[in-house]
Amino acid sequence: MNTHSKTSRPIDETAEAADERVATLVARARAAQRTAEGYDQARVDELVAAAGWAILEPGRNRELAELAVLDTGIGNVEDKVRKNHRKTLGLLRDLQGAKSVGVISEDPAKGLVEIARPVGVVCAVTPSTNPGATPANKIINALKGRNAVIVAPSPKGWSTCERLLQFIHAAFDRIGAPRDLVQMLPAPVDKASTLALMRQCDLVVATGSQANVRAAYASGTPAFGVGAGNVAGIVDETADLALVADRVRRSKTFDNATSCSSENSLVLLDSIYDAAVQALKGQGAVLLNAAQKARLQALMWPDGKLSSAATGQNATVVAQRAGLHEVEALQPTMLLVEESGFGPEHPFSGEKLAPVLTLYRARDFAHAMAIVEQVYAWQGAGHSVGLHSTRDDRAMQLGLQLPVSRVIVNQAHCIATGGSFDNGLPFSLSMGCGTWGRNNFSDNMNYRHYLNVTRISRPIPERVPSEDEIFGAYFGKFGRG
Repeated sequence: MNTHSKTSRPIDETAEAADERVATLVARARAAQRTAEGYDQARVDELVAAAGWAILEPGRNRELAELAVLDTGIGNVEDKVRKNHRKTLGLLRDLQGAKSVGVISEDPAKGLVEIARPVGVVCAVTPSTNPGATPANKIINALKGRNAVIVAPSPKGWSTCERLLQFIHAAFDRIGAPRDLVQMLPAPVDKASTLALMRQCDLVVATGSQANVRAAYASGTPAFGVGAGNVAGIVDETADLALVADRVRRSKTFDNATSCSSENSLVLLDSIYDAAVQALKGQGAVLLNAAQKARLQALMWPDGKLSSAATGQNATVVAQRAGLHEVEALQPTMLLVEESGFGPEHPFSGEKLAPVLTLYRARDFAHAMAIVEQVYAWQGAGHSVGLHSTRDDRAMQLGLQLPVSRVIVNQAHCIATGGSFDNGLPFSLSMGCGTWGRNNFSDNMNYRHYLNVTRISRPIPERVPSEDEIFGAYFGKFGRG
């Protein structure tokens, strides 16, 4: 447990009052965490199961999904029900049997023993796009490490998070665990209280806006933050276009494209461009003409910055709000726009958080990679790239050359990136983007990120390598000069 205390110099009365309010929550969290630190693995896994069932139970899951859509106006209920279920069940599968208490690894040959230790009190910053699933994921991971956690939800997602915590506290009452292991900032959540919590806790895990991520890194507290999403996918000449269109539709329309893992651009090789567009139309997509694209742009970026007018809405609503009534009448699943440029003068090259998909035409695969690099030079570096192809070597090319932490091959991207039952990635709603995305990790965030690890080192037989073992190849090629 991290027992140090942090002090800060408030810059105004609001900050000082926030520090005092948060200090009370943190003190209670530290007391509860000291209790949890004495738990064995079996007791910890009871905590995890209690918190997991608090959101997985079908009636509670649906209540949380309905409340999330009602309060945020983002996404749709049925997809949030599926997300709450799959993401939590998948996480619990990953955690089942995982060691997080006491000795977690031994290597007699190296004389090393690894011991899992808590990080202390976790500040979990969560977004309005996933006001149930993301807090649950972070809470469960934190509990697996015998930590206490205080959630800083988005203001729009506060009531959903509050209801989730009520369910978790009821489950804790059943098993005799302290409620103060899981808390949240009181309403109204504001910048001052969130910053105070970041300063006073022992670890910050921040998902959501890049402003929150930057604040987490600047808080003076160790922090994990995620990079910006703006996923691109490449479709080459070997792909099964019917399967591609189905995957893209399922990914791009899931929860009305609120996921940072939903495709924002699709790069189509010239030889299959027209056929791919037809396949997408077969899934209900509508390709906008230049005038329609301009009207959609006016809705989504009225002052050069992405507005909330289309965020988390289905394509029919987006078309209606953009005044595209001829498109609205078609009840589209996705809106397609063609683009050739990148950057602020070409806003469709960026993240949209709506079922709007940008299409690029590439001469060949090398050109497709170059297009993705230009997209990510503007926004989205480090996150992931999709590939639809039967050529395994092309996945390796992307992994070796593009600034991405994940290459998602022949899958519905937003379902696959955060872990799925048919791939090996850890289930998570927080994807690290490496230094490309200005993050300090490139994994799917998991319980190991919520642990300190103490290492015991014992002496082993000494073995000192000879110079020839180390430098033989170098000397043989360049000499000993």
